[in-house]
Amino acid sequence: MSKIEPVKRVLSYCSWPLVFFSGLTGSYFSFSSDHPMVAFSAVYLSAIAVLFGLERYIPYEGRWLQPDGETANDIAHTLLTKGLLEIATLLAAIFPMLAASVLQPLATLQFSLWPSALPMIIQIVLAVTIAEFGLYWSHRIAHEKLFFWRFHALHHSVTRLWVVNTGRFHVVDSLFKLTLSQIPLYLLGAPLQVFWWLAAVTAFIGILTHCNVDMKTGPFDFVFSTPRLHRWHHSQEIREGNTNYGENIVVFDLLFGTYFNPDRPSSTDIGIKGQIARGFLPQLAQPFTKEGVRQILGRRPKGN
Repeated sequence: MSKIEPVKRVLSYCSWPLVFFSGLTGSYFSFSSDHPMVAFSAVYLSAIAVLFGLERYIPYEGRWLQPDGETANDIAHTLLTKGLLEIATLLAAIFPMLAASVLQPLATLQFSLWPSALPMIIQIVLAVTIAEFGLYWSHRIAHEKLFFWRFHALHHSVTRLWVVNTGRFHVVDSLFKLTLSQIPLYLLGAPLQVFWWLAAVTAFIGILTHCNVDMKTGPFDFVFSTPRLHRWHHSQEIREGNTNYGENIVVFDLLFGTYFNPDRPSSTDIGIKGQIARGFLPQLAQPFTKEGVRQILGRRPKGN
């Protein structure tokens, strides 16, 4: 046996916890620094670089390494939804706190329901769980209701999974998820640092679920959304694809019967039966036209 094979085997078992927990460790030091967002960005880009390398060293699916012509669009969608929306999220997180400070002398408005006295780790777990309830249902609705699927289909239109298309979401789809998942935290008065940690967990889980790395995640599959579970979610087979809606954790998939993890390699037959427009701006516009919706749903034009 080649000496390199044991190294690959060890990496298959260690890469998921290594990237995830080292990413969170880096986030801890970033959020404690004088420039938390700059420091966190450096940690996040480092994790992407590591996964990019692992995709070439121990790929899950070799053919997914081939270009699909969508890289530029994937990056553009990522910058729009994961960049601008994250900034908007941070601003929105600050706003209710400022509003409460201003309005409290004039009214009884207070954001004091959040258990700020608890250790931060418990607050983070609580925030991830509360946000996940909204993420789960917004994701499930996007699959079960055609009005929302027209936007979410963009994410599922990929024919390969790799770290770069993690953020390939239509902006309307992202706003819908953002609204359902984070408004409860605003209303409870969660502090800004809790939102930072929620964003960090989501960021690292996101790049891990999409990475084309042969990871053995074992018991993590029953707690977190992992690459193995997410590949099933991207399956073209509806009974397989309409499962594993959890974005960060799978507690609600387990509770509501949508958890899917059969004892066989997860699907590489991914994509949708409809057609997504070519180009970044046409992809943003497509769900807003009747012809675009017909294309997304794979329906023939009227009169044919």
